Amino acid sequence: MEFLRPADWREALEAKAEHPSAVPIAGGTDVMVEINFDHRRPEYLMDLNRIALLHAWETDGDAVRLGASVPYTRIIEQLRGPLPGLALASHTVASPQIRNRGSVGGNLGCASPAGDAHPALLAAGAEVEAESVRGTRTIPIDAFYTGVKRNALAPDELIKTIRVPVADGPQQFSKVGTRNAMVIAVCAFGLALHPRTRSVRTGIGSAAPTPVRARAAEEFLEAVLAEEGLWDSRTALAPSVVRQFGDLAAASCNPIDDVRGTARYRRHAVGVMARRQLQWTWEEFRADRTS
Repeated sequence: MEFLRPADWREALEAKAEHPSAVPIAGGTDVMVEINFDHRRPEYLMDLNRIALLHAWETDGDAVRLGASVPYTRIIEQLRGPLPGLALASHTVASPQIRNRGSVGGNLGCASPAGDAHPALLAAGAEVEAESVRGTRTIPIDAFYTGVKRNALAPDELIKTIRVPVADGPQQFSKVGTRNAMVIAVCAFGLALHPRTRSVRTGIGSAAPTPVRARAAEEFLEAVLAEEGLWDSRTALAPSVVRQFGDLAAASCNPIDDVRGTARYRRHAVGVMARRQLQWTWEEFRADRTS
């Protein structure tokens, strides 16, 4: 393995263009595990730690532009208000040491269906800004995941920032694991209410070949909220609505049996998380008259 260490963003893009197979590394929380277990042996590793812009974030009022290397700890400490779903997901990542190093950009680059950030990004409606020496393009999060541990990046592209809309309503995230820390999710679910557009978005992790949305559940809930005028009245949801939302979310899964859990259990757990999160977010929305 050869080690590339660009001093700035332009050098990184040029190095990636010259060596498209180079694997970017910042926190290394996923890449080094694969290398240490001899599951991966890249020809080139590219260290991005000297590139300051990847460690910065800024807001334009409507969204947060999150540098690819901003660690989970800073998201928890600094972005809990504008990005509550992503902050909750960040809390569940491994240990404090890994949260100090791991980043959303790394999660996206690896594109594991079990990545903790993915359900929150799907629920929020994030976009990935990818760049190469050829230029910059924006990839909607719904189009980013293309297969098991595969993403829409071209071989010469690097993730620069992730644009995450500022929350305009309640958001939730939860996952099921065999213990509370240092665990890969058996399954995960994220939910975001978007009162401004009167829409609902979800994200499911570790229960399909890629992170996915529970679109049937979203469409069902959006129809109920619109037809019954609940966005305005903020009336409590009927138990049948909550139950149906959970059932549709569970049906959106396409899980497998593995050492961490069975497909049947994953579907059941996603349904339970969906019902609970809907109750939590709707009660928070009812209580907050500013949203």
